[in-house]
Amino acid sequence: MAAGLAPSDDVRTRDAVARQILENGPSTAAALSKKLGFTPAGIRRHLDALVLDGVLEAREPHAALVRGRGRPSKVFVMTDNGREKFEHSYDDLAVAALKFMSAQMGEESIKAFAESRADDIIKKASLSIVKKSQKSDALASFLTEQGYAASVVEKVHGEEICQHHCPIAHVAAEFPQLCEAETRAFSEILGTHVQRLATIAHGDGVCTTFVPKTARSLTTKRGRS
Repeated sequence: MAAGLAPSDDVRTRDAVARQILENGPSTAAALSKKLGFTPAGIRRHLDALVLDGVLEAREPHAALVRGRGRPSKVFVMTDNGREKFEHSYDDLAVAALKFMSAQMGEESIKAFAESRADDIIKKASLSIVKKSQKSDALASFLTEQGYAASVVEKVHGEEICQHHCPIAHVAAEFPQLCEAETRAFSEILGTHVQRLATIAHGDGVCTTFVPKTARSLTTKRGRS
């Protein structure tokens, strides 16, 4: 299907590939080929071009996602440079859509949307975090795979989950309900109360969530049981 594309078709196809990753997170060539209806060879050609342009980056998959034998497929993720090319117009559209929802259906519609997104995070994260004792580390790995560049920093009284990038920062700046619901999702995933200390959406350099040491010990014990 990819063969014989004109240069303008190539541009449109690569835009579609990049937007698929921007909107749905990291993906393999096989998954993109199936979703977009292109041959594996065709989709790889477009992925290689996007990597060469600095829009995408090919990474080894997280260990938790590798199953079976054989060489694992690389995962393609959006680079910061790639996000800059797409995010502004995409974020403006998202903000406009949420403002329309709020005007037509009230503030409760925004809260409902934020909670629905949080539930989706819980569902997806649970697939890679279940049965793991170090849940904070597992959550950070999951968030990194979703484009948040997350890490865990040990503190005297607990630990901090730090998200060094936020794909929805521009939207969350207008609608803080997204950050509030995300914090609730983290609490449910970790099985304990957490405290959001800072967010990129509010002008901080890093989104920081504190997990108390006593709570972390409880989640560790639960994971080992």
